[in-house]
Amino acid sequence: MFWNPRIETMPYEELKQLQYHELKQLVNNLYSFNKFYHDRMREANVSPLDINCLDDIRKLPFMYKQDLRDNYPDKMFTAPKNEIVRYHVSSGTSGKPTLVAYTRHDLDYWTEALARSFTSAGIGPGDIMQVSYGYGLFTGGLGAHYGAEKVGATVLPASTGNTQRQLEMMQDLGVTVIACTPSYLTHLCTTAREMGIDWKRDMNLKKAILGAEPWSESMRTRLQNEMGIKCYDIYGTSEQAGPMFSECEAQKGAHICGDLMLVEILDRETGEPLEPGNEGEMVVTMLQKEAMPMIRYKMKDITHLDVEPCECGRTSPRIGRITGRADDMLIIRGINVFPSQIEYTLMRIPQVGEQYMIYVTREGDLDRMQLQVEIRPEAFSDKVEDMVALRAHIESELKKYLNVAVEVELKAPGELPRFDGKAKRVIDKRVF
Repeated sequence: MFWNPRIETMPYEELKQLQYHELKQLVNNLYSFNKFYHDRMREANVSPLDINCLDDIRKLPFMYKQDLRDNYPDKMFTAPKNEIVRYHVSSGTSGKPTLVAYTRHDLDYWTEALARSFTSAGIGPGDIMQVSYGYGLFTGGLGAHYGAEKVGATVLPASTGNTQRQLEMMQDLGVTVIACTPSYLTHLCTTAREMGIDWKRDMNLKKAILGAEPWSESMRTRLQNEMGIKCYDIYGTSEQAGPMFSECEAQKGAHICGDLMLVEILDRETGEPLEPGNEGEMVVTMLQKEAMPMIRYKMKDITHLDVEPCECGRTSPRIGRITGRADDMLIIRGINVFPSQIEYTLMRIPQVGEQYMIYVTREGDLDRMQLQVEIRPEAFSDKVEDMVALRAHIESELKKYLNVAVEVELKAPGELPRFDGKAKRVIDKRVF
């Protein structure tokens, strides 16, 4: 039931004391031995002597992704090169990539976090996990791979692509767990239907570990109903280490390993800390990283923190589902729109398939948002009036939930692009 019972069931107040001692040591080390953090703290007029309780973390300056790019490739590293055992590179879509280094200790605590996570989701000896995240520079594949092996599961390192073969392997080997992006799992579902595969009849799959991109609760419901499995959200970024924290079997938020990562939730406007349960921007401090520590790194992810004990018996804090990102928020005619809101609305409409694309343009001074949506095969009709009515219904639902007009174009099944890795669903053509 637990991988590390002492930490996973530690009373929250005791955990905060542990976090304070780890933070104090981290700040001392970085102030003394890391030029970037030393200079950043001096600019903020703060030193290790000012950190006398956990709340004093608010005195420390923020760190941003641009800092990683500005110090590329290795100016942020705090471990000797002969102690670095692995590099990963982020999959950013603009600017310089971010290079992340790992010592042996960093890899060990990354695997430890995943072992706790997979155990909480009921994964262990006897399971066969098909890892359909990308391997290589992307952290997803190798992270899930070593975490699954750590808990005693058998690993099938499928990576991405070759979807029909992946489905055949799942059948032939009796795969019980798959780890992949939500968009790739929906693609597997579509391909399985085309191959005449019935998930509940022909597969032994029980669980899916889904991450690397935002997905909605309604998509979870749809996948679970169609496939007869349980889908668990997993959270992590390359800057932290990779995928690290997943939901337990209660499926009520991803459990954070508080001895490894300290989470703050801040008001997006004021930067002030928010009480648990309130949604804001997540800021993280990695408490045990050796090669590339992080203090108050602004994730841009929008979520909330839950510190109440979970029904699974764990007392570790949990983060809610990521509802959007501060940096992928679209402002359409003065209204804030997150792609996750659009997906949530679409997945509530039975006739809509899993694939969609969002296009944003500007005509004169006005923003225009267009949405291409695939229709499920059973809902597609050659009667024009049926399709017109369905399009009007989708546009009405989007207007209701987003408070902004969206032009919808219906697409036949299979017309929109599929993604093996992270889905790129937003094309913003505006010039500001």
